[in-house]
Amino acid sequence: MKKNLIISFALIALIVVSRLVPHVWNVAPVAAAALLAGVILPRKWALAVPLSGMLLGDFIIGFYHVPVMLTVYASFALMIYLGTWLREMQPHRLVLASLASSTFFFLTTNFAVWASADWYPKTWAGLQLCYTLALPFFRNTMLGDLIFTAVLFGVWALVYRHIINRRVFYGLISTLKNEHQI
Repeated sequence: MKKNLIISFALIALIVVSRLVPHVWNVAPVAAAALLAGVILPRKWALAVPLSGMLLGDFIIGFYHVPVMLTVYASFALMIYLGTWLREMQPHRLVLASLASSTFFFLTTNFAVWASADWYPKTWAGLQLCYTLALPFFRNTMLGDLIFTAVLFGVWALVYRHIINRRVFYGLISTLKNEHQI
């Protein structure tokens, strides 16, 4: 429980800080944090990570068009479930999940912009224009998601190997010593 709380707070803090510091548009660790949370945390903790991080960030920087905002939140929440597919953490799965997250986010959020805002005509041409104008953001999203997925999962692998496993191992040895007077 304590480990889940620490991991959740660290990922939430990363999301909030990344939204507050100057950065390239759509280059943020939110999707990567959602994927990682889906892998290593129980579902209720995992869902809290992207949703809490986004909500806290929005309290600070301001809320925006509600239908689009709800689509953004739902997109990140659904990435948790994609994270459960990554339990084996194979590199090709990480890349595929990262690209799938970026693509899903691009498709859903831009559709929400087209459907709910007055920026584009409600025609096939208007939808095409919406997606076409969003392509530079999609490129940034994909690059950011790939980079942050590699970094977060790499850091997790190092922490797990060098801290968590070591504590479990030494805790087991300590228990055996106490029980069997080794």
